[in-house]
Amino acid sequence: MRLRPDQLAEHLRRTLARLYLVFGEEPLQALEAADAIRAAARARGHAERECLTVEAGFDWSALAQRAASLSLFAERRLLELRLGNAKPGDAGARALEAYAARPAEDAVLLMTAGKLDWTAQKSRWFLTLEQAGVAVAALPVEPRQLPGWIERRLRERGLKAAPEVAALLAERVEGNLLAAAQDIEKLALLVEGSELTAEAVLAAVDDSARYSIYDFVDAGLLGQPERTARILNGLREEGVEPLLINWALHQEIRRLVSLAFAKERGRSLEAALTEQKIWEKRKPLLRQASQRLSAADCRVLLRACARADRTIKGVEAGSPWDELRANGLRLAGVELLSDKIQST
Repeated sequence: MRLRPDQLAEHLRRTLARLYLVFGEEPLQALEAADAIRAAARARGHAERECLTVEAGFDWSALAQRAASLSLFAERRLLELRLGNAKPGDAGARALEAYAARPAEDAVLLMTAGKLDWTAQKSRWFLTLEQAGVAVAALPVEPRQLPGWIERRLRERGLKAAPEVAALLAERVEGNLLAAAQDIEKLALLVEGSELTAEAVLAAVDDSARYSIYDFVDAGLLGQPERTARILNGLREEGVEPLLINWALHQEIRRLVSLAFAKERGRSLEAALTEQKIWEKRKPLLRQASQRLSAADCRVLLRACARADRTIKGVEAGSPWDELRANGLRLAGVELLSDKIQST
């Protein structure tokens, strides 16, 4: 069985499985999910805790040995297997499958892992663990889901918030759930039962948003000029190389050019998306941008990316960050004055 982190509390109120796998790259959700499982295990009498950490040269027979040994100090145990970002390999896969087939009778196994790609999630060992127990995917919260996540978190802390507060907090902590949780705890101490306003948030909360180069591109594809500019400012402050940002932008614009060219030849957008082997998760972004941008717009963007590349490399005069900002805004659908002048 697979659960989202927000479904875990209800599950643990009803039952406690013999095996849990918590995986994913979102550290706060992974940490809180593992802590909730530990607390539920303690509440049900699993007082003894044993930990195994998978490192180079790890002996996977230790898992079977721990499972077979009896508790010295308690009737029930919590076994923790910390995989981190390591891969189990063939020996680990066999050990995990064997454990899932015959879990320890007096123990709950909590296995934690970092990001597992789709190949790992389709592997036999993963599917065996998921079928035998509960897998909790600690994945990043999407920008559109973040205000709702914050609203739930505020309610859990007993905070009453004006409608715009969640959106404002989401803007200031995007991509950084740990900062979001810390800021909500800080606000709970400062507000003391009164309604949380936007002014209180601005006074108490620093801008802790963290972005990737792909967040910048996605904001442009979604037609969000303000967010596009804000993300670029964040990337600049974090010291991200302009060359990497321009590369990501250029890759996406090339896809848009290909889609536009296919549409000009009479092919449907859906057929073109399939032909380009676009991931399902990214199709809505490219659909939206393709409906907003013409083939001529895409070609202008492609030439602008080439100009940005020359500017970044010092071949052409100008500010790389100004070029990147202009191109991000163009992708978001903003018509710049320079574009109007060039078209006359």
